[in-house]
Amino acid sequence: MSEQADRRWEALARELEFTQLPELRKQAEGWRNGLSGLAALVAVLTVLKGRDGLAELPDGLRNVAGIAVATAFVLLVSGTLLAVRAAHGSPGETILRNGPRLRAWTDLEIGRVTKGVRRATWCCVLGLVAATAAVAVAWFGAPPAPAHPVRVGEVCGDLVSAGPDGIVLKVNGEEKRLAAGTVTAVGKCAQQ
Repeated sequence: MSEQADRRWEALARELEFTQLPELRKQAEGWRNGLSGLAALVAVLTVLKGRDGLAELPDGLRNVAGIAVATAFVLLVSGTLLAVRAAHGSPGETILRNGPRLRAWTDLEIGRVTKGVRRATWCCVLGLVAATAAVAVAWFGAPPAPAHPVRVGEVCGDLVSAGPDGIVLKVNGEEKRLAAGTVTAVGKCAQQ
């Protein structure tokens, strides 16, 4: 590297002392916006899907999913508040007009902002994990769809599909393709 480039890097390093806090605050604003959006998304999905999606779950899984959704919301809102604090500071702070005190406050604030962004990041990650857990419990914990037993001619089984090319029934665990015919719903099939 040339001597001129070295001097430029030294000048940038000296300037960094004065620009680090505003840069960290911009970073915190980005986290705040992202976390606010995620918290709003969890809230909207909870309101829209709410109890309907969890009603089919057994009591234990419904409680687990509800706790996971609540935990996700609390973590995302907490992360948002941490990011807001990091981006904008604490309300009512005094403005220092003394150089050494301002420098000491800036050093302290850089530490607080860095820690706040780090904590907001963890809240975001853990909130997404909790939301994902709630979705997984709702998807995979729901009981299987009930069978729809039907009779086609002499064959009785659970309806798999029907179309112009025929009807597919599951009979004793195996799928059978039958020609289209009259389908009659039955309560349950007798053993064949």
